[in-house]
Amino acid sequence: MKNRLKKVQTGLLLLGLLFFIPVLHAQDVGDFFTIGGVVKNSKNKKHIGYVNVSAAGTNVGTVTNENGEFILKISNELDVHEIELSCLGYYNAKYSINRSNRLEQTFFMEPRAIELQEVEVLSWKNPADLIEEATRKISTNYSLSPNLLTCFYRETIQKRKKYITISEAVTEVYKSSYQKDALGDRTQILKGRKLLSPEKKDTLGVKLLGGPNLAIYVDVVKNPDILLDTEVLRCYAFKMGEITSINNRLQYVVHFRPQIIMSYPLYEGTYYIDRETLAFTRIVFGMEMRDKEKVTRIILKDKPAGLRFTPEEVSYVVTYQYQNGKSYLNYIRDEIRFRCDWKRRLFSTPYTVISEMVVTDRRAENIEKIAGKKAFSERKSLSDEAMTYYDSNFWGAYNIIEPTESLESAVGKLKKMD
Repeated sequence: MKNRLKKVQTGLLLLGLLFFIPVLHAQDVGDFFTIGGVVKNSKNKKHIGYVNVSAAGTNVGTVTNENGEFILKISNELDVHEIELSCLGYYNAKYSINRSNRLEQTFFMEPRAIELQEVEVLSWKNPADLIEEATRKISTNYSLSPNLLTCFYRETIQKRKKYITISEAVTEVYKSSYQKDALGDRTQILKGRKLLSPEKKDTLGVKLLGGPNLAIYVDVVKNPDILLDTEVLRCYAFKMGEITSINNRLQYVVHFRPQIIMSYPLYEGTYYIDRETLAFTRIVFGMEMRDKEKVTRIILKDKPAGLRFTPEEVSYVVTYQYQNGKSYLNYIRDEIRFRCDWKRRLFSTPYTVISEMVVTDRRAENIEKIAGKKAFSERKSLSDEAMTYYDSNFWGAYNIIEPTESLESAVGKLKKMD
């Protein structure tokens, strides 16, 4: 188990403040119309971040940024008349749309309080049994045929509160059957670009786990060695939480934490499991940080001599979306926080690396496995020439995650320094 888990952990991602340049491929895009705006709580009018936004009846979608903002591009070839919003703890919301480009709209979602009469007395007295049964149902609840995912990926690096690197890409990800492991899954870059601060003091020769292969290595359901393998489950203690709702479907909530000590770091977090199908809907987890030397051995791939590296947080969010009787990978976010300082210096500098990947489209017919020579290598990290951060002509009809105001501000500062 140790060797299998370490292999998955060390393959999670490779990114850093020094980057390689991938080969980019162009793709023609057709006509599209655009819907956009902000999603708010109907009760308190607060913005809702990380809401799934999809074109009803299709596989096309995106997520809102942390400020609740989104833009969704829909091909004119699709017969779409509604968009649908779904989020943890809210009722789904549907809004009628037309083919005129409409931006800066406000969309409301109603929070959902779970009433006791909605649910039966829990039949799962042992939450570990629930996890094991949900694991056994993976072949029933997830696709048994290959899928080709179109994804938007963004990674940012902050030094203190200052953004020093912003990289983003449109990728394609080949996902084989969920009866198979992830060894045959591959990612290729379709479009990508990066903005990097020209200040030499912002360049740090640290290489960490991360990168566009998130959709392969952090797909927990496809990689049970991370958290779902029978041997792995014995390392954890489980506790049932209060039932909640995702996508108008009730969810079992199971919290977990390590109950033994291993030579490598374990995780702590929460599973969300569909009450009807027992499919994993959402998994939130992070490395247990009591022994930071163990964490460092896993996430730090390289650093200059004399640099002291101290990890503070390594966390992940993985979500799956239910559609037509199956659950599909939908969104992944990881965050790595650490501090660095040189020997003999009094103060250390905090850094935060955040990677996000959202599946914006999915196809299951007439697809081919991505050729090895086109696949993005886990030994590389995302980079290309510094360009304007947001350019609708550059992205064309591809859907992206809207940049937050702080990112836009950071890009403006970087442009002034060029």
